Amino acid sequence: MTEPDVLVRPAPEPDRTVAYGPAPEHLADVWLPAAQSGRPLVLLVHGGFWRPAYDRAHTRPMAAALRDAGWPVASLEYRRVPGHPDVTTGDVRRAVEVLPGQAGSAGTVLVGHSAGGHLVLWAAATCPPEGLLGTVALAPVADLALAEQADLGRGAVTAFLGAAANTRRDLDPVRGSSPATPVILVHGADDHEVPLDTSRSYLRAHPAASLDELPATGHYELIDPLAPAFARLLNALDLLTRQDKKNTL
Repeated sequence: MTEPDVLVRPAPEPDRTVAYGPAPEHLADVWLPAAQSGRPLVLLVHGGFWRPAYDRAHTRPMAAALRDAGWPVASLEYRRVPGHPDVTTGDVRRAVEVLPGQAGSAGTVLVGHSAGGHLVLWAAATCPPEGLLGTVALAPVADLALAEQADLGRGAVTAFLGAAANTRRDLDPVRGSSPATPVILVHGADDHEVPLDTSRSYLRAHPAASLDELPATGHYELIDPLAPAFARLLNALDLLTRQDKKNTL
């Protein structure tokens, strides 16, 4: 199967790459707007069904487009070791603690796609960074038990956990606590990689969240700055920023 264009499309290099820990994977590509925008840092977590074959490189078109729209971005890498989910979540925990301070931005928004959507929902509920304004989960694997039942990614959940989903309820966003800050889910109605039902399940469990359902939209358009659906991410970021300003008045 041919990979979607956005996963392999050439994109500008990041402005710099920083370390957030001692492991070789403890890196984040940083993208900074040309002028100070006063906007919060977008802490971006890539997808790929938690598998080592997919890294942060495929987020470069997305990160560069966000930077060009005035958003500072840190696109983090993390270890992906099948059967050892605590390695992955431990890296995300460390990254959300360290990277916002390195960027020096006014607040943070967590953004994740697919498996990265799962990770940002988990982080928002269990280890939110200081100054978290909210979370945008793009086509997230938000219900691990449902994803396991549907055999998403040909056994991706079982491979990630090294066990059945019901043995790691602590890592399942649907079965965890609700984040204290706003959550916006964005999901395509024609997503065959991670079906819309996973986000609907999260919304039933956490009704304070909001779900933006996009008709005639698949899995990868959400991270493709050339696709019309990418505007919904920009809208979600603007909404979270406006809500924060309103709350501080």
